[in-house]
Amino acid sequence: MATAKPKVAIVWRGDREARSTATLRNNRFHRIFEELSAIGIDAEPAVYDEAFSDEVRDQLLAADGVLVWVDPLHAGKTRHQLDALLREVAARGPWVSAHPDTILKMGVKEVLHRTKHLGWGTDTHLYRSAASFGEEFPARLRTAGPRVLKQNRGNGGQGVWKVELIGGAEGSERVQVLHAQRGSMPEELALPDFMARCEAYFAAGGCIVDQPFQPRLPDGMIRCYMGSDKVVGFGHQLIKALVPPPPEGPDSEAAQPGPRIMHGAEAEPFQKLRSMMEAEWTPQMMEVLGLDAASLPIIWDADFLYGPHTATGDDTYVLCEINVSSVFAIPDEAPAAIARLVAARLRSDHR
Repeated sequence: MATAKPKVAIVWRGDREARSTATLRNNRFHRIFEELSAIGIDAEPAVYDEAFSDEVRDQLLAADGVLVWVDPLHAGKTRHQLDALLREVAARGPWVSAHPDTILKMGVKEVLHRTKHLGWGTDTHLYRSAASFGEEFPARLRTAGPRVLKQNRGNGGQGVWKVELIGGAEGSERVQVLHAQRGSMPEELALPDFMARCEAYFAAGGCIVDQPFQPRLPDGMIRCYMGSDKVVGFGHQLIKALVPPPPEGPDSEAAQPGPRIMHGAEAEPFQKLRSMMEAEWTPQMMEVLGLDAASLPIIWDADFLYGPHTATGDDTYVLCEINVSSVFAIPDEAPAAIARLVAARLRSDHR
């Protein structure tokens, strides 16, 4: 008697039409579907929206595993209802990657503060209330130079600001701020007015993370793609977020980010970073956050900026974000790695 193939549901956000017309090939995850099928795993689309969440719940409960690609914020919607659904599904049998509880440990900006003592850390501070923000941030800005503020959970540059003093007496300073969202322009305003704008980030238990601005930002960002605890590839991009646009404006060609150049895990320029991620930083992060290998997402990434050169001229790296909720695009090598990791997880769950 033939053994039934294991079933995996792949979740992304869309409307009713997107759900009804989704196939294995007409979406950006088609390579992942192909690789899963190639090793004998039956994968199916599971397009999600709050309007038909019960239907999606029933579909996920019939699967052996669930892979999720849904941003924290999208068109005014959050993951609040979806995360509750995924917790319920995981509690009833199927494994979920990334589990919402893992996201709340890894995929939030607070992780930058919790792991600042690791080799990827920097002078990072955390404000849990508007009161502590008001008491501590102005003094830090006066003494430490330009800072980057980040709301705890977001994507696409939402709630990420470069803040720089431009003048004024203590208590009535003026600042120049630049939002990391594409198309943003520098803005000058009173520091108290800007801080009042940020108070919304403390809603629903939120917080603000504060890091120094990295002067080597124009050298680009390195995205280190991880399959569980191993590197599966890299992406290097000349980003323009937090870089003032040229005189032609934020919509000009010169203001657009460069292409993200993908590299395999063996790419020579990134072997030092790979070694540190696999041998040091990821195990140390797991210990700090209380995660084991089985809890790590099937796919996640750590975004690094270049830090100051060492005395011998070597590069250093500063972690600016960990992405867990919706990691895409991915290197060409990643879909096969994802499929292998899914198969291993399914075997582990059925021992």
